[in-house]
Amino acid sequence: MNTQSPKIHAPANPNFNAERPLTAEDFKIVGANFEAQSQEQDKIQTFAKKKIKNFPYFSVFTLCAILFACFFSHLFVNHDPTQFYLTNLNTPPDSEFWFGTDSLGRDIFSVLWNGGRVSIFIGILSTVIAAGIGIIYGCISGCASTFLDTVMMRIAELFQSIPALLTLLLLLSLQAKQTPVSISVVIGITSWFALARIVRAEVRQIRNSEYILLSRHMGASFFWVMRKHLIPNIVSAIMFIVISSISTNMAMEATLSFLGLGLPPEELSLGSMLALSNRALLLNTWWVIIFPGIFLLITLFSITQIGHIFRQENCKGFSNL
Repeated sequence: MNTQSPKIHAPANPNFNAERPLTAEDFKIVGANFEAQSQEQDKIQTFAKKKIKNFPYFSVFTLCAILFACFFSHLFVNHDPTQFYLTNLNTPPDSEFWFGTDSLGRDIFSVLWNGGRVSIFIGILSTVIAAGIGIIYGCISGCASTFLDTVMMRIAELFQSIPALLTLLLLLSLQAKQTPVSISVVIGITSWFALARIVRAEVRQIRNSEYILLSRHMGASFFWVMRKHLIPNIVSAIMFIVISSISTNMAMEATLSFLGLGLPPEELSLGSMLALSNRALLLNTWWVIIFPGIFLLITLFSITQIGHIFRQENCKGFSNL
């Protein structure tokens, strides 16, 4: 049996002292690519710090506060939003009606939050419809043959060349009565063309990747490949378009209501509130325009700022570090 004690070799650090405690300098990593790896790590940390610094905290907080207030407005509103106070028509802001009343006698403060909920619902639902159509259409076009891809893109470009507002007016005129769902469907089916072109361009770049070709040769269906491979690889490129579409569609609903083809005045929404602005200008009731307009602008600005982060991440990436 060998009872000889093992030999202790001192570290390579010439300043090593066995009597002092070990520090990080005694375990310094060395190697052929150590400096390059250290620089890469510094770049990654710098990029992460820059993302944290540029994150729109104020916009996220504002949007969350708006969503919370819209969906839980019954906890703090002081009037019934569906009630018509006929003895208080066009009342300016006071202690009873904080934002005043409109020409129908409705409390603007109470209607604002309930109408905002409907407008946000229209913006989200129409964006979901447009994203679903645009992603599927773009994936099919990107994976199709050259002839079929050309035909599909020419069709999308043809419909995109028609003014969206004109198409919306035509489709809405065919309906007897407008509802939040019907307006969302009409806006959704007329706003997917740009998204489809972006999806098609991204799919054509990755359609010949080995993992996609292997899945297709193994018998995977097109929709399985789209769900498992195509969409996960293009989601970062289309997030800015999808998120920005929410604010665009909300503004479109307000525009349609202002033109008299959106929701009727008895339906609570920001658009139906702004539809009364023509009377407000004649009657000099500025509060009927100012408060819904400010609410809509703040909501659209917050959504756009959040979407802008996804565009920066997709455009810069790690290559610009």
